[in-house]
Amino acid sequence: MSDACTTGRLAHRERVRVDLSEQRGRILAVGGPDGTPPFTVRWLADDRVSTIFPGPDGGVLTEAEIIERDEQDRLRFERLRAARRAGSARNVRT
Repeated sequence: MSDACTTGRLAHRERVRVDLSEQRGRILAVGGPDGTPPFTVRWLADDRVSTIFPGPDGGVLTEAEIIERDEQDRLRFERLRAARRAGSARNVRT
């Protein structure tokens, strides 16, 4: 993951608390001439615009990294759903 970027890429922020999900936003403007922070970001979840300096809990993702993360999340969800179904099937009395 790189912190240098161009407009249009996605910024992300990891979950900082259990009750908060990962956040993603489209980078609207880059402060540094060499693609370094601060970044002006429009967050996808609530359309809010803010200026960020990515720290250890976030950064800039490439499209390939986004696709890879989404696929990992999908596979994890499928495993959890299969485990839940298997557990439900064992608990059904016939």
